[in-house]
Amino acid sequence: MKTVFVLFDSLNRSAMGVYGGVSVKTPNFDRFAARSKTFDRHYVGSLPCMPARRDMHSGRLNFTHRSWGPLEPFDNSFAQILKDSGTYTHLISDHLHYFEDGGTGFHTRFSTWDFIRGQEHDPWVAMVKPPVERFREEYSGRHYPFEKSNKRFQGMVNREVIRDEADFPGPQCFAAGLDFLERNHDADNWLLMLECFDPHEPFRAPPRFKDAYQSGYDGKILDWPRYEQVSESEVEMREIRANYAALVAMCDEYFGRLLDHFDENNLWKDTALILTTDHGFLLSEHDWWGKMRMPYYEEISHIPLLIHDPRTPEAAGTRTDALTQTADIMPTLLGFHEVAVPIEVRSIDLGDVISGKNQTGRDVALFGLFGGPLGVTDGRYALYHYPPDLYADGLREYTLAPAHMDEFFTFEELKTATLSPGFDFTKGVPVLSIAALPGAKRVPMNDGLAFQDIGTRLFDLVADPKQKNQLENSGIADRLLRQAVRVLQTHDTPEEVFRWYGLGHLRENNREETHEIIN
Repeated sequence: MKTVFVLFDSLNRSAMGVYGGVSVKTPNFDRFAARSKTFDRHYVGSLPCMPARRDMHSGRLNFTHRSWGPLEPFDNSFAQILKDSGTYTHLISDHLHYFEDGGTGFHTRFSTWDFIRGQEHDPWVAMVKPPVERFREEYSGRHYPFEKSNKRFQGMVNREVIRDEADFPGPQCFAAGLDFLERNHDADNWLLMLECFDPHEPFRAPPRFKDAYQSGYDGKILDWPRYEQVSESEVEMREIRANYAALVAMCDEYFGRLLDHFDENNLWKDTALILTTDHGFLLSEHDWWGKMRMPYYEEISHIPLLIHDPRTPEAAGTRTDALTQTADIMPTLLGFHEVAVPIEVRSIDLGDVISGKNQTGRDVALFGLFGGPLGVTDGRYALYHYPPDLYADGLREYTLAPAHMDEFFTFEELKTATLSPGFDFTKGVPVLSIAALPGAKRVPMNDGLAFQDIGTRLFDLVADPKQKNQLENSGIADRLLRQAVRVLQTHDTPEEVFRWYGLGHLRENNREETHEIIN
């Protein structure tokens, strides 16, 4: 078996024709749907970027034990497992977070890897005397700072050398992917993970794509919305959404070039192809830009997934409403290559969903961010459960790699460390238990922000798909919470997490039942 795993970042379902989107033309995503099984109820797990990737590598939720951070020494990794089992694995990515303190250990699990430079605030182009005054004339101060100490400033510097379409990181990723396929066209038993940071912000696409999505705005560059509540004018809002649409259109076209290669070389008969993302992004829906600071609305948590499985050609062009999650990618990749799934995995092989062997998926999908609300859905209802006090003490981080996104844990954090005996996924290895201090540089507080729009919410996704009206039904909420606690227990979640969320009583009620599920 051969596998191509295409991972975009922040690709919204609503931007894809296959999911009913009309704001962006996506002929190639839609074309792939005719070759694949489309998953209609696929959800995130741990949020955001690197926690999502840890779920993908390990096949289980990780936000229950720590915040954004490196792959742990004891973590299972599909890339490492496949490599050790004789499958060649290669990563192509322009995702800069792999190369920060909080993203280490992921790319080195692959047999080989290729990193494309220049996305977002990647510390790439060295410019001692940047043209600050010209930047002020070109870029909107609403989105871009003009202080060199701000990470976003580096984004403007990087753009100085990203001029032609071939210079853009996204096109370079797909060019590298096609080069891998050409070079290895006679080989078998390999996996290519082709990861494209687009359409993550900043929403900058080559001019020919933006020309197709005009907004009527004629001001300075406005394409990197801050994670905050909407305060822009109507034309500014249209411009931001148009920039996102142009970037999605670019992703669609370059994905189409990959499909062309599949067609020309008849790879459909022996090569699996996966298309998905890590999370969505609010583009003024619910009066918000971004993610993480607000409840995990459907635009953030309900994500696209399309899979072509050559073992089940009859699934082409079909859809499933099985409830699935990000972590299910891991056992699916192992299943493609007939490699055993480790006992620590808490997810399902989507090959069984595609073949019809598993028609329902899971009972509920649990998702969230360390220190944030719990999201849980059964596909019909979605609950975002907030603890009694979102800023209360009591949470602890469990890790052997104490780093936040772009810096190590501080001395103040490390001084609180004690040794924990570990959990069912640490393989007998003890870990550091470190107090989750209020001032720690965790998402979303790492940029000096905090959670807003706080409060538990329940929505009926069938009667109210846009989530405009909260549902008052304590019976449904209680049922979802009981199911959420069961999932937490199967992940060997620390005791203090249940207390912090105000769910200690449900843990005791579910303890015996969960023991039976695991054993």
